[in-house]
Amino acid sequence: MGLRLDGPVLEGALVRLEPLERRHARDLAVAAEEERSSYGYTWVPGRDEVEQYVDAQLARAGTGRVAPYAQVAKASGQAVGATAYLEPRWWPDERGPYAVEVGFTWLAASAQGTGINAEAKYLLFRHAFEVWNVERVDLKTDARNERSRAAIAATGARFEGVLRSWSASWAPGEEGRLRDSAMFSVVAGEWPECRRTLEDRLARYQSTRYQPAR
Repeated sequence: MGLRLDGPVLEGALVRLEPLERRHARDLAVAAEEERSSYGYTWVPGRDEVEQYVDAQLARAGTGRVAPYAQVAKASGQAVGATAYLEPRWWPDERGPYAVEVGFTWLAASAQGTGINAEAKYLLFRHAFEVWNVERVDLKTDARNERSRAAIAATGARFEGVLRSWSASWAPGEEGRLRDSAMFSVVAGEWPECRRTLEDRLARYQSTRYQPAR
């Protein structure tokens, strides 16, 4: 089947990233039906679309180019959103990916601003840089999505510019159209500083200094 992108369980203090399975659909349906005003540019299923959403992500996983996750809140044990690795670029000698994107990310409204998103990015970045030894992590969002752009920048990722008509739009009423994408990245030489930035952010969500899971 060729090269495949496989993501393991990633465990933090606030969130556990579990490879997406159909068993997560019920929790995700509840999460997706909370206040939805922040989803204007993001692919987030409605309650009656969650099973199809999960099946679509699992089909993408079957190609080897996407490793989808459920974001499970440690406090409740419930899935409160989703994220993924995607679009790996492989070394010619096939020893592993030299770059990978983090995307397909959304969280229930009640989980936003709790540190779960920051810790999920921390876990995904750390695994990519320290286990897969990638040289680059990509992130992108609709150029109009100021909220998402601010959240990505807050991870320590650097803004690289806007690519016009770069990827499919998820905005309502724009089916079949392309969007301008704001592009961000972290490269290997920046990871130590980015790691400190994320750990400092996560410390504010803990009563004592954040201790990353080992």
